[in-house]
Amino acid sequence: MYKSLLSFSLLMLMHSASALAMPEVIITIRDHLFYPSEVMVPAGKKVKLIFVNQDNTPEELDSFELNREKVIFGNAKANVFIGPLDEGEYHFFGEYHPSSAVGKVIVVSPEVFNDVN
Repeated sequence: MYKSLLSFSLLMLMHSASALAMPEVIITIRDHLFYPSEVMVPAGKKVKLIFVNQDNTPEELDSFELNREKVIFGNAKANVFIGPLDEGEYHFFGEYHPSSAVGKVIVVSPEVFNDVN
């Protein structure tokens, strides 16, 4: 009986942990562009954006709306944490290539986010 209760408790704990896991989004920088240039995240949750710079040169991520600034060195990765955010659109750009390296975070309700993902 105790073994069954322990197994059930562990299963519930693992399920709860995955439900609470922070969403992660990978954005690649290649040829001074962001791929994808638009990402969708859920409102009201902290989100980890993982930038993977495949270019040999650095790029400086800037966003006045997200209040973030981060240099992503060439051939390197960097994490940027955002949120929790209200629904809406939040723009970002590469300071070293502002005419080509542009993107946005689209924040939607958790219901819409779950339906899409």
